[in-house]
Amino acid sequence: MTQDERDRLFAVDELVGFARAALVSQGVPEPDAALVARSLVEADQRGIGSHGLLRLPLYVSALRHGGISARPQLRFENADGATGTLDGDAGLGQVVMQAAVDWSLDHAAAHGVSALAVHNSSHYGAGQFWTDQLAAQGMIGILTSTTGPVTAPYGGVRTVLGTNPLTVAMPSTGDPLTVDMATSAGALGKVMAAKQAGREIPAGWAVDAQGEPTTDPDAAIGGALLPFGGHKGSGLSVLLEGLSAALTPATFAFDTQDIWKSPDARMNNGHLLLVLDTGAFAGRSTVEARVDDLAGAVHGAGTDVLVPGEKEYALHRRHAERLTLGAGLVADLRVLARDLGMELPAPAETDGTETTAMEES
Repeated sequence: MTQDERDRLFAVDELVGFARAALVSQGVPEPDAALVARSLVEADQRGIGSHGLLRLPLYVSALRHGGISARPQLRFENADGATGTLDGDAGLGQVVMQAAVDWSLDHAAAHGVSALAVHNSSHYGAGQFWTDQLAAQGMIGILTSTTGPVTAPYGGVRTVLGTNPLTVAMPSTGDPLTVDMATSAGALGKVMAAKQAGREIPAGWAVDAQGEPTTDPDAAIGGALLPFGGHKGSGLSVLLEGLSAALTPATFAFDTQDIWKSPDARMNNGHLLLVLDTGAFAGRSTVEARVDDLAGAVHGAGTDVLVPGEKEYALHRRHAERLTLGAGLVADLRVLARDLGMELPAPAETDGTETTAMEES
């Protein structure tokens, strides 16, 4: 194994700075670039590498070719009460979602609940990044989104659906209870990460172009991902597709041109963010105490039982300052750095005991 084929340890703040500078080089305003960079690195810290720095070259390419707008003009519509819509003007999904979260915090506090349907957006990263902000204010968040066409419905082989992620988070007195999942058996980003690392994907994740089961990530990308849980996951995915896109002019996955394949494509992703203010129900302290009771009962079911999100929050704390990136990702980031006339931060020193967050997730 050569030096370039090894996983490398980096300082977290230097990775954030690199990602921020890469985005600024494409005309993204500094505050927006900092937000996106933080969301990507935080995903890697939590072991969600499918939504981490792996996405940075994709974002840069889409910004360069016009699939994503560096300086979107966001526009809220019919948004004076508890409901509204947001036109993201093809901006970076994180920039659009931050505006959605800020609006939701204000309007859920005023009305007890809020519902914001977003269109003309793009990939917003890991959903947990957004629901964490809501949970920190005593809010319950439910978030879903369309994606590119990568998943076949149960019994089918044509890519009609997206991975249709679902994030649900409830506040507690400690870390929130958070589910952040694709409704495909595996997220597309995880398939791309497996391809990057030269690994197979698990059986049951995908079929190839002929509809045959495959563990080859290249064949999966040329074929279709499968929904988790057979017809149950497929049914959930279909309804999340509808909730994410049917309330606005957002594009359904089957009509979407993905920036993975066409970086000049405007994906017109749709998101739906539902927020409940616990203060409008039993009260924040009461709800958080009851969520603690629920978490305690789940932990008590066995010696190794975790509540949803527990592993990711623990990883985030473990990788608060230093983070190991896989060799394939490091190589791709070096290519990006050369293309932009930049340098990837120098690896930090290591005692040899570090592992990647992805290996632990």
